[in-house]
Amino acid sequence: MKQTVLEKFLRYAKIDTQSQDETGTTPSTQKQFDLGNLLVEELKALGLDDVKIDDHCYVTATLKSNVPTDHPAYGKVPAIGFLAHVDTSPEVSGKDVKPQIIENYQGGDIKLPNGEITLKTEENPALEKCIGHTIITTDGTTLLGSDDKSGVAGIMTALEYWTKNPEAIHGDIRVSFTPDEEIGQGTKFFDLEGFNCEYAYTLDGEMPGELNKETFSANSAIVTVKGRDIHPGAAKDIMVNSIRVMADIIAMMPKLMAPETTEGYEPYIHPYILEGGVGKSTLKILFRDFVTAGLDDQKKIMENIIEVARKMHPKAEINLEIIEMYRNMRDSLEEKPEGCDYLWEAAVASGVEPHWSPIRGGTDGSRLTEMGLPCPNIYTGGQNFHSKTEWMSADALVKAVETIINLGRIWVEKKS
Repeated sequence: MKQTVLEKFLRYAKIDTQSQDETGTTPSTQKQFDLGNLLVEELKALGLDDVKIDDHCYVTATLKSNVPTDHPAYGKVPAIGFLAHVDTSPEVSGKDVKPQIIENYQGGDIKLPNGEITLKTEENPALEKCIGHTIITTDGTTLLGSDDKSGVAGIMTALEYWTKNPEAIHGDIRVSFTPDEEIGQGTKFFDLEGFNCEYAYTLDGEMPGELNKETFSANSAIVTVKGRDIHPGAAKDIMVNSIRVMADIIAMMPKLMAPETTEGYEPYIHPYILEGGVGKSTLKILFRDFVTAGLDDQKKIMENIIEVARKMHPKAEINLEIIEMYRNMRDSLEEKPEGCDYLWEAAVASGVEPHWSPIRGGTDGSRLTEMGLPCPNIYTGGQNFHSKTEWMSADALVKAVETIINLGRIWVEKKS
């Protein structure tokens, strides 16, 4: 199974599927169809039913139930779903990914092939749990794409296992591979009614045992500053430099609420894209809090900062726009806990020690849960997402595959 999942991951990782903000299309980049169409071919080759890819690059398919007619659970097992996203982060290039494969990792720092970056164990404590594993890294020039092509490979490997091992019992299995998760648009055109599942699981997590049923609640903000541009030689009492105004706004943002100073359940305010010139500057900000009401507090913080900036720069025009993104899935999942209970049992059966861990981020499952489809998250063995230091363990991904297979069995057993 490790060789199968590794081969699939490497095949998918080498396809550039980077999404892009503000193109106004879904998918945001047409190259996401390159992987989507390949997955359609592979799903058809496995013999799945209802295989299709729509105009927005949502791939869906069904593996029909193999519960025998004389089984006590026959006709009682609801369809369950598994999802992963095909796109990679717009923050780091996903073009020409050249994975480095380290067989039987024996510990210590890992130097990446380009010679400029080293994976240090002090910064990657999860490496200590991967002694003897097959480790895949980048070459130091791109991201790896483990987020979330590990999830894609895990689901595809589980489907292949089921088709080759009909004695492994399961109900109807629905799968979907989605575009644009990395830009917060992964469920924009998701056909919830057509997917028709009682419960689903995303594969978009980290090390084995780490299960997720709560995420940040998230909004984004855009601060726009309009100044006045003029030749600097004639700027006295006329120029309004929007860059200076924006610099003051950023300087007033609370440093103890930055991603680099927070952890666990602590919220953050994160300025992440700054563009502009003298006449106009734009700042994009992420608001994140496990308590949804905290997003209003973050909005007030920014409103207060902007009011101060307006007094400091009365000739500048400063505007704040808030965009709702996704909400913590915890409350909805606590109302329907059985799928989470079955996930815990499936992880134990896979030989890992499960624990619930909050995601300092979000998944497609956040929005799907809000839409009415309970959707906790499963580990894939990846680390350092969205960076040139991204790496994953093929052995850890095997545990995710085993967990998927066990979930199929457990849902049947629980309905017997």
